[in-house]
Amino acid sequence: MKCVICKTGTTEKGKTNTMLEREGHFIIIKDITADICTQCGEAYFDAKTTSELLRTTNDAFDKGAELEIIKMKAA
Repeated sequence: MKCVICKTGTTEKGKTNTMLEREGHFIIIKDITADICTQCGEAYFDAKTTSELLRTTNDAFDKGAELEIIKMKAA
């Protein structure tokens, strides 16, 4: 896939990290499988991964986490 951000790179399967913030509370998710641009590093998540990311972070926020680091489970 050609990167829509830098327009020059292509993507390859890999692992990345991301951080989500809600009202000053932060959740860091590590080791997420993604398609990653070889040029700029932009990460693209498939629908299943996106759903899992949202479920995981919403659960952490709902439990009152202010700062949490979560390692993504292998699919």
